[in-house]
Amino acid sequence: MFLKAKRSRAVAAGLAALAMLATACGGSSTSAGGDGTLVVYTGQSGDWQLNFNPFSPTALEGPGTIFEPLFFYNNIRDVEPRPRLGKAFTWNADGTQLDIELRDDAKWTDGQAFTADDVVFTLDMITKNAAMNGTGYKGAATAVDSTHVSIKFAEPSFMEGPQILGRIWMVPKHKWSGLATPATDVVKEPVGTGPFQLDEFKPQAFTLKANPTYYAGEPALKKVRYLALSGNQSGEAALKAGQIDWQTGPVPDIKNVEKNYPGYKAITIPMNQAALFTCSNAALGCQGPQTDVAVRKAIYHGINRTQVNQLAFENTASEISPGAALLERDSDQVSAKLKERTAPMQADEAKATALLEGAGYTKGGDGIYQKDGKPLALTLKVVAGWTDYITAVETMSQQLQKVGIKITPQQVSWNEWSDARGRGQYELLIDALHQGPAPDPFYNASYFYSTATTAKVGEIANPNFARVSDPAIDGALAALKGIDPKDDAKRQPHFDVIQTRIEELVPYIPILTAGTTSEYNAKKFTGWPTKDDLYAFPAVWARPEHSEIFLKLKPAS
Repeated sequence: MFLKAKRSRAVAAGLAALAMLATACGGSSTSAGGDGTLVVYTGQSGDWQLNFNPFSPTALEGPGTIFEPLFFYNNIRDVEPRPRLGKAFTWNADGTQLDIELRDDAKWTDGQAFTADDVVFTLDMITKNAAMNGTGYKGAATAVDSTHVSIKFAEPSFMEGPQILGRIWMVPKHKWSGLATPATDVVKEPVGTGPFQLDEFKPQAFTLKANPTYYAGEPALKKVRYLALSGNQSGEAALKAGQIDWQTGPVPDIKNVEKNYPGYKAITIPMNQAALFTCSNAALGCQGPQTDVAVRKAIYHGINRTQVNQLAFENTASEISPGAALLERDSDQVSAKLKERTAPMQADEAKATALLEGAGYTKGGDGIYQKDGKPLALTLKVVAGWTDYITAVETMSQQLQKVGIKITPQQVSWNEWSDARGRGQYELLIDALHQGPAPDPFYNASYFYSTATTAKVGEIANPNFARVSDPAIDGALAALKGIDPKDDAKRQPHFDVIQTRIEELVPYIPILTAGTTSEYNAKKFTGWPTKDDLYAFPAVWARPEHSEIFLKLKPAS
């Protein structure tokens, strides 16, 4: 199989890259954290491209670490948000006004004070630049004084709170007001309020250093170094050699990390929903067979998820709902009106072929369906080096061959994959649906299924990459914004609409709920999240969750 054939070369390449990094970063020792530096690997395959614009889909880092939100929301546990740049907030009775009190001791790393003007500027900026508005924010903000902001909404907007407060990164007005196109401008020298700031940048690695003037005190963790390697196998090799301290991704024999990697521990949390993303909406410019819902449903039923879990994910993944709510965390809100509460774990080839034939496809002599003289053939993009996803893609392509669908996996760089995803210039790609700032299925739906967060093909969508635009979903999302989030009885009918429409449209073809696993150096650093103390979702690429973890970590004595 491909991965076995390439394994030795990939590992050798990864170790060679690490050897070069040791020299590039100014030392002969490659021991992780040897100087108190936390060395992390996010899965970056290929060189880093310098860009710290936190609103860019190709931003390499910044949200949470350099640029802060107003509050930190724990999206695993239902707990009160922790203040960051904000101190307190209140809603009026009908949810049309949000008043925020800010810190008075925060400064940008160039020494200027952080004020309410920066908050208003940031919020106004994203309303003028749709590609930056990943939360669908529609408020009108006013600075009452230097530490108070009032945001008014045209309609009740309770659900906007965690998104505005926890998922919008504050930027300095005195720096960003001069950017001509802030949605796409490259930020090379970031100025933020966060606990870290840029230390040095090289294409193979960049380093953040503790902010000595951080309002909460300089972090105990002094440096974080981000490596670029050649993929998961290189990451695993580096972990085995003790050359990285934290990565989120698969390793062989994942259940025995402590035995196989002395000094390291692992934690697995089911949060992100692995899916085949489809550019689904022909009205917005999507092209290809995947714009036909019958094809998307045939793929959905043609996947043997049990086999994918075994071969690609070491059985660490779990079932997934076709309505996109998390089965474990959101169990009370999973709609009873779904045709299937969970996606089938076994392929149903008869159902898949019946869907295709009902939509006018006929099978050719080569066993592949065709329509209007065109074979049912699709290209599926995957990031080179993401070995678990590569295995999943190859496994599914073989499975779908049996139902007359030809899938051609295409390994590309992360930058190419990310650009294609953002612009809708793909047929299929593999990725995961991330969760919102609070433990509520509303946010996942508002991100990936709202007309407000998508765009025409060629323009940047953020993050409705499938180009979903459905009046019923939009209406239900709008209604949920005006309902107190504690009123379950009033909310559920709208969740029923959203989930049943998602199941019907299947723009992101559900694979499995990924068991997101992180391996971390417990010998050299203390303060890591545990299942008993999940103060933040423990994934190195999760933003701003990773910044909360950085703030908790301390070098072990």
